[in-house]
Amino acid sequence: MVKLTKSICWRTVVKSEDSNGIGVVVYQKPASNSCYLERRTNEPPMCSKKDGPRFPWYAPLDTCISSSIEKSSWPLPWPERLNARYLNVPDDSSSTDEKFDVDTKYWKHAISEIYYNDFPVNWSSTRNVMDMNAGYGGFAAALVDKPLWVMNVVPVGQPNTLPVIFNRGLIGVYHDWCESFNTYPRTYDLLHMSYLLGSLTNRCDIMEVAAEIDRILRPDRWFVLRDTTEMIKKMRPVLKSLHYETVVVKQQFLVAKKGFWRPGK
Repeated sequence: MVKLTKSICWRTVVKSEDSNGIGVVVYQKPASNSCYLERRTNEPPMCSKKDGPRFPWYAPLDTCISSSIEKSSWPLPWPERLNARYLNVPDDSSSTDEKFDVDTKYWKHAISEIYYNDFPVNWSSTRNVMDMNAGYGGFAAALVDKPLWVMNVVPVGQPNTLPVIFNRGLIGVYHDWCESFNTYPRTYDLLHMSYLLGSLTNRCDIMEVAAEIDRILRPDRWFVLRDTTEMIKKMRPVLKSLHYETVVVKQQFLVAKKGFWRPGK
């Protein structure tokens, strides 16, 4: 461990050992790249720029060291960082700046004017929310004044916007929605899906997606689908078969409330 941590420039912060010979060591990763450049041998090597960031779902582990973020590029303090622009979306174009602004503006308007006023959702009893296709995190940012927290999910097949979500001071994960999400049953008060269902149903059955939504959602809580009329027409009967109460708002939002019904034996 001494040889390995030295080669990757980790600093020993605390080292202790008890009377039984059991020790604890705390290491600190460097905040700049200067130590990497001063090593006698480039082993393990630094990742080259041509490698670039990549979507880490089902990808082999890297055998190189990624560059550290210099202090000058660290995010702003909270809450200023929530609406600041960060142009580090690996597989997006130079239009990221404009997309970020449009996304932030849209969700601020949609949440205040539509979600709060037109949806049959009791926001005062909503404690945790999952955005199943988070994008730049605009949906979560628009809910910042509510006493709840949002899990932002960046799905496989979508642009890798998780660095933007983290830089905004929000939390998030990658996930493939054709697989089970790593959480206990009945853990969220509201699940939100925006324009994701079409690409999902090209790879897995809509019934499987609905079953996973039902597993994660608490009884008497809500699932919100923002999508095309075609996708809403496909999902609504599936949810009704699970005895959800459903309503369509402004022809682009499906709001469904889960009940306490369970199939008989």
